[in-house]
Amino acid sequence: MRNQCAPNASAPEDPVISIHTDDVEAAYEEAQRLGYEIVHPITTEPWGVRRFFVRAPEGNVINIVHHPT
Repeated sequence: MRNQCAPNASAPEDPVISIHTDDVEAAYEEAQRLGYEIVHPITTEPWGVRRFFVRAPEGNVINIVHHPT
């Protein structure tokens, strides 16, 4: 059963949770700096959100997302 947390047609894995941020670029840079596995690179999706997926240390995939206003 697919997780319905977010539309994931463009991503290789489904996230278990979404975290909303006003600065997704800074979050992406921090995740890279800390050495976290980037599961889905930062992308502006066709439906308008800008997001990336990162694997947390315990293995869960997290959707870090910005919804433009």
